[in-house]
Amino acid sequence: MTDLTPIETNSRLKRLGLFGLLACLEELADKPWLHEVLAIEERERHKRSLERRLKNSRVATFKPMSDFDWSWPKKIDREAVDDLFAPGFVATGHNAVLVGPNGVGKTMILKNVAHQAVVRGHTVRFSTASDMLADLAAQESSAALARRLRRYTVPALLCIDEVGYLSYDSRYADLLFEVVTRRYEAHRPILLSTNKAFSDWGQVFPHAACVVTLVDRLVHRAEVIEIEAESYRLKEAKELSALRTKQRRTKKR
Repeated sequence: MTDLTPIETNSRLKRLGLFGLLACLEELADKPWLHEVLAIEERERHKRSLERRLKNSRVATFKPMSDFDWSWPKKIDREAVDDLFAPGFVATGHNAVLVGPNGVGKTMILKNVAHQAVVRGHTVRFSTASDMLADLAAQESSAALARRLRRYTVPALLCIDEVGYLSYDSRYADLLFEVVTRRYEAHRPILLSTNKAFSDWGQVFPHAACVVTLVDRLVHRAEVIEIEAESYRLKEAKELSALRTKQRRTKKR
């Protein structure tokens, strides 16, 4: 290991909060075990930080992008999807919206991007639209709502899945508008998936006055990635059914 300068050692001790060692640095600087102790402490804190951020992200289980069948969609901008995994995506503050029917891999992409962001050191929150809005709507006071909003507005990246699968009243529309607006003003990106064209969001939030402004703020500084494909889950189900039928016929022979 390359010897570190006293300034570098001092900086590492401060960053780790090891002020007892820092106070005795002059007499400990030449000790061969000091840098090994620092390395052990840094590795352990990095591990715990990653575990904590993964837990808080609520990404849960997912298939890796290596399993994504790029040949299946009739339309998908692979370069645009790849850009979501670039190291600088979160830092841009730009949103990304995946638009496509059910079963085409939107959730798979969202979860992989979320996981990659966590690994790179970012705070992330993943939630379905219904879970997030129900969570916010359940708060019984303005103070409780303000605290709970931080869960969705403070993380460096927010992933909202399945907008459009259910319809919501104006209260839910206002809550989504609040989340989008706060993140928009703070330049914190949202990665969102929907099965509805923006022109149909009035069906998702009927009678909500904020829909036009909500969409406007969401798509400003955003990459909209359209995916055209039949349901991959339906394709797999058909293939599995055909395989089982073939196996049954083979057994009868």
